[in-house]
Amino acid sequence: MEHLSQSRLASIRTLEKFEHSNRIDMDLLNKLNRQERQQANEYVQGILRRKSYLDFLISRYSSVDIAGMDAFFKNILRIGIYDLLFMDSTPDYAAINENVEIAKTQISARSGDLANAILRKIQRETNELPTPDMEDRTDLVATTFSHPAWLVKRWSDRFGEREAFQLMTANNQRPNYYLRANCLKTSPDTFRLRLERAGIEFEESDWLPGYFKVSTLAEVRARGWFEKGLCYVQDIAAGFAPTILDPVSGESVIDLCAAPGTKTLLLAELMENEGSLLAVDINPDRIQRIAENAERGGAKIVKIQRADATEERFKLADAVLLDAPCTGTGVLSKRADLRWRRTPEELEKAVALQEELLDAAANMVAKNGRLVYSTCSLEPEENMKQIEKFLEVYPNFELEELDDYLPEEVLSDDLKSYQTFPHLHHCDGHFGVLMKRKF
Repeated sequence: MEHLSQSRLASIRTLEKFEHSNRIDMDLLNKLNRQERQQANEYVQGILRRKSYLDFLISRYSSVDIAGMDAFFKNILRIGIYDLLFMDSTPDYAAINENVEIAKTQISARSGDLANAILRKIQRETNELPTPDMEDRTDLVATTFSHPAWLVKRWSDRFGEREAFQLMTANNQRPNYYLRANCLKTSPDTFRLRLERAGIEFEESDWLPGYFKVSTLAEVRARGWFEKGLCYVQDIAAGFAPTILDPVSGESVIDLCAAPGTKTLLLAELMENEGSLLAVDINPDRIQRIAENAERGGAKIVKIQRADATEERFKLADAVLLDAPCTGTGVLSKRADLRWRRTPEELEKAVALQEELLDAAANMVAKNGRLVYSTCSLEPEENMKQIEKFLEVYPNFELEELDDYLPEEVLSDDLKSYQTFPHLHHCDGHFGVLMKRKF
């Protein structure tokens, strides 16, 4: 099979595994070459962004009940329909023939015939496809926008339906990416010149220096800039937390839950590689990535410790960053799998863990020191409600205003927290606060 079919086959297998394990296993995708891997990632994330709607179409056009359908065959149909409706670069004949061929060779001739019949009918009726028509309003919206019903209800109640639709629409778009120029190895001006000379289209942010929005990472990867440590991928909203911590040369800083280390790199850069910077994470697999990223990026002051931050004791630090584990509801465009993995019960667990971590972090901050708490969540329980609880227990901490660091359009009315939303700010959804320890 040609490379495009190989990427389809790996995508189908990966999505089939996701059906059973609720996890994206990257093993098959990592065996592909760069072009194939890029294509497969597009399929996997794109299909997970549209899963409910694709399944609705399958149920309307298939003579076989989708509930009893083999997961491998179902994902062949998902990819075929996704190709037809959402992949402008795929000709219709390829969308049909290559997926039918996979069904024939990997399952049976009969399966190939069924896939062919379904895909050709959808191709013929592309301009008059049925729309979801469930009686239950939440189910209707959940199917139309491919988000779980509990999240649809939660957001509709909180934002109102219209804004919830806008948020879910933003989550279903292919994401843009931000490159951050690594100022330990280059400068924003020099990096901008690199992008211009390479003919890579970009948009430079005026929120923070050194951030460049691009629509694809393929060109940057091909030039080896990541390996050289000249830049790294970091959404601009993810740069807010290190920015408001504002560490300076010579300070002692602890970065908790630090993997994979992109925030650690920014902290080292802000400290001009002078001082003490301890990156802590509990995950043995991910902690290796901190070491790799720090070495590649020239962050010489980084020390790394594998530890459970809720149990380990650390020396008091001038500044502590806690980018807490969360539900990730602010990054559902880049991590479409999370919408299907998260549950109300997981939200409760995340809130409980965040509370423990905040309690631990408070006891690492020296007098007059600073603590930043951040998440990539949109949920109040993980964000401001969490901080309000914390401040009741720790009256020796107080919130600081953030308008010296960040644009007012991302700040709360009192200027003491930030929250970005994908549909409003065209970046990932992040929350954060800066607190100072008074005594």
